[in-house]
Amino acid sequence: MEILKEENYFFKLSAYGPKLLEFYEANPGFIQPESARNEVVNFVKQGLDDLSISRSTFDWGIPVPWDEKHVIYVWIDALLNYATAVGYNENPAKFEETFPADVHLIGKDILRFHAVIWPAMLMAQGLPVPGRVAANGWLMVGGEKMSKSNLTGIKPQDLTSHFGVDAYRWYFLRAIAFGQDGSFSWEDFTARYTSELANDYGNLASRVAAMVGKYFGGELPAAAADGDAEKAVQDGLAAAVATADRKIGEELDFQAGILAIFDFVKQVNGYITEQEPWKVAKDESEEGRARLATILYTAAESLRAVAVLLNPIMPETSQALWDSLGAEASLGALAAQPVQSSATWGQLPAGATVTKGAVLFPRLEEPKKD
Repeated sequence: MEILKEENYFFKLSAYGPKLLEFYEANPGFIQPESARNEVVNFVKQGLDDLSISRSTFDWGIPVPWDEKHVIYVWIDALLNYATAVGYNENPAKFEETFPADVHLIGKDILRFHAVIWPAMLMAQGLPVPGRVAANGWLMVGGEKMSKSNLTGIKPQDLTSHFGVDAYRWYFLRAIAFGQDGSFSWEDFTARYTSELANDYGNLASRVAAMVGKYFGGELPAAAADGDAEKAVQDGLAAAVATADRKIGEELDFQAGILAIFDFVKQVNGYITEQEPWKVAKDESEEGRARLATILYTAAESLRAVAVLLNPIMPETSQALWDSLGAEASLGALAAQPVQSSATWGQLPAGATVTKGAVLFPRLEEPKKD
């Protein structure tokens, strides 16, 4: 072991322990999840040491303004970027409008930088602290943290080239609870993709478009009187929107929000199965046609809402579904649709042109082995 000496500047972090603990107590939701909060609180209670914020034995880095023999410690520089990037000391109007961040989404291995050092720095400067710090867990492969050095790394492009970018985004939000360590396996991804995306969601979209094309020439019919089954679907949508908006937007529980949306997808699939539009289509009476129109309108309008709800997670396939429903021409751009208004029933107008486009989630081919 070699002992080295170096001249550093220090931030008096030790003085901010009581202030931090008081802040954590007054803002219990500042650090999420609860396990991360407990870790930080216990760490601060043990007492904080002053923090070295400069280095003088090398010259790569940002020079300390008052002493160019020193460069700023890289993590101090990194944290300061949250403020300087949005105009601190240069563009007061932009800084006032932008700062502080509502949420810092981070990995749990840099939790103390964001939940201890960064708030203390801001307190020292008299600046507001972020709204929340949310720490995610590690991705595990074979029971070990994903790591290139341990040969457990997986290239994202290997997954996106096989499953698609949208499915990649969906899987890691849906399969692994945010804030916890999660295990990945190719087999699990494949099973969930096939069951939930291809069979439940993608097949529903294809079936509805195909039936509107077959029975109404691709023109979305107007619904007649809604019965109990239709009202149940409308109530299910309202509940799914409320849950997804709260879980994803407020609680950062992405998994629960996505599950609420896919529970609604399953409900619509069940509705189609129970109502049997292919049998109703055989009744060519006025009442039969009206009933068929109601069933298909209910299914299409449900898919319209699902496209809005899933757009932040799966933008490419949501846009494809939006286009398939003829929603762009009648309702405008998908990105402009507020999630909260998705529960408002009856937005997709009768007469919209419904087309059966490419399969949203095509059958997976087994990857070629070298």
